[in-house]
Amino acid sequence: MSKEKYTYLIKQKAQELGFMYCGISKADFLEEEAPRLERWLNQNMHGQMHYMENHFDKRLDPRLLVDGAKSVVSLLLNYYPEKENQQQEEDTYKISKYAYGTDYHFVIKDKLKTLLAYINEEIGEVGGRCFVDSAPVLDKAWAKKSGLGWVGKNSNLITPQVGSFYFIAELIINLELEYDGPIKDYCGSCTRCLDACPTGAITEPYVVDGSKCISYFTIELKDQLPQEMNGKFGNWVFGCDICQDVCPWNRFSKPHQEPAFAPHPDLKHLKTSDWQELTHEVFSQLFRKSAVKRTGYNGLLRNILFVQDSPEKD
Repeated sequence: MSKEKYTYLIKQKAQELGFMYCGISKADFLEEEAPRLERWLNQNMHGQMHYMENHFDKRLDPRLLVDGAKSVVSLLLNYYPEKENQQQEEDTYKISKYAYGTDYHFVIKDKLKTLLAYINEEIGEVGGRCFVDSAPVLDKAWAKKSGLGWVGKNSNLITPQVGSFYFIAELIINLELEYDGPIKDYCGSCTRCLDACPTGAITEPYVVDGSKCISYFTIELKDQLPQEMNGKFGNWVFGCDICQDVCPWNRFSKPHQEPAFAPHPDLKHLKTSDWQELTHEVFSQLFRKSAVKRTGYNGLLRNILFVQDSPEKD
């Protein structure tokens, strides 16, 4: 079989498994990303996400993660919820749409394992590893390199006709394939994400200070929330979708078809008073399989109290 045939089989199977797009790039050193990542770390834009400092070389070279790596297969999985499944705008605290249903790590890992098993069945013995946002892999850089979109001013990958409400995952394999090329940046002169960010986390176009992002504060930061951020979170208590919600490209977002991403039926009916009275038992029921478990019951409670006590709520 030829490289073209292998590539066709992999992309076809990816589509069958429910992935929205599949792009492939040559497993090589990410030259363009190296100085950018170094600068970002030196300016402490990762805050207390100390894991970002680890495995610097591996983040930039997939051949250090997989012996003999030849190709990075990048995949996008839509998580945009139907209108009727989204939280109401008023009188509630909000969580990021990506956390509505079952934790994406489990859902995507299963699909990737199936894809890798298929490659081994159809093509022969191929060595490789699956990656879902939990290893030193620069997802957006690889997706951009393989033509799945461009990295926007809010540092999210944006895809024409689709927007940015999707997960990115990879298979790094020791098989040579046909490679895709990058596409143009279509942000133009738009600055909606910069203008809308309430904490000023997007310090300049294409640069996000992770340590100022609402998602960082409500998920990654384990300490007390800083008082200078009081009143800036709006009603967000886990993650934040503001820079995606205002992005004009997300008017093209279409509802996902993944049953595992459906929210708990009670989620959209929760009012602020319900959130404030949330018990450990209700938390466990609502978020049993959700990514919200990452912040834990006490972490979520901390976030709710912070937002509840903010000056804008008075």
